[in-house]
Amino acid sequence: MNMVIIRNVALVSLILLFHGLEIYARPATFQQDFKVTWADSHLKLVEGGRAIQLILDKNSGCGFASKYKYIYGRISMKIKLVAGDSAGTVTAFYMNSDTDTIRDELDFEFLGNRTGHPYTVQTNIFAHGKGNREQRVNLWFDPSADYHTYSILWNHKQIVFSVDEVPIRVYKNNEAKGIPYPKSQPMGVFSTLWEADDWATRGGLEKIDWRKAPFFAYYKDFDIEGCVVPGPTTCASNLINRWERPPYQTLNPTQAQRYQWVRSNHLIYDYCTDKSRYPVPPLECHV
Repeated sequence: MNMVIIRNVALVSLILLFHGLEIYARPATFQQDFKVTWADSHLKLVEGGRAIQLILDKNSGCGFASKYKYIYGRISMKIKLVAGDSAGTVTAFYMNSDTDTIRDELDFEFLGNRTGHPYTVQTNIFAHGKGNREQRVNLWFDPSADYHTYSILWNHKQIVFSVDEVPIRVYKNNEAKGIPYPKSQPMGVFSTLWEADDWATRGGLEKIDWRKAPFFAYYKDFDIEGCVVPGPTTCASNLINRWERPPYQTLNPTQAQRYQWVRSNHLIYDYCTDKSRYPVPPLECHV
């Protein structure tokens, strides 16, 4: 038996694959798939319930999380980031094992800016509790003007962070070479809007301007496709799951070209080249 759960708050939400039989449930809602994790007064349904608004002010930020954990799969959300002078704010979208000692985590963190400067997205990966693997990319558009799609693909072969289907980071499974790779801990889907002006914008040089508060970020079209936990243990190892199939095991030529374009034109920080932190680059930087 193999069970796969696909959740989409905007469209069809639940598919159970049982001996090849597909059973479609009714569309889900934000309330069905997610829960507010802190400051529920700072999270509101908008656009007729099709989207949510996260609010940051002097009193609090806020956050939400999926009601389920997943192991392997693909998640995506459409996000419209904080507009205007967003320096010192961080909007985060990530997967996390929610374990204290040995954490697995896959992060998108959108670092606010002073008006007129590019928005920076920081990605980070924790594998078996080992993190500090940050990369930063300046987005090539204004992510506060409209919704854009941010996705994380996680399978046995690779982790791919994408923006509007453009890969911005690829982390291959090189466990055979002694490099940690998240593979056994299920992860939930989380998002937060919070104040981090001690580091978020130009290393903390640009502080949040509370005169511009409240700050707003917007989310919609929450797509989660993966093996739900608890569930059949055979799901995660089933290589016929859609996200495990050959087209998702490596970048195709078009994706590879776009990835190189991002790396050549928009990458502004890579831990692999930070000699002050890593005089000897971590092993994965050589693979």
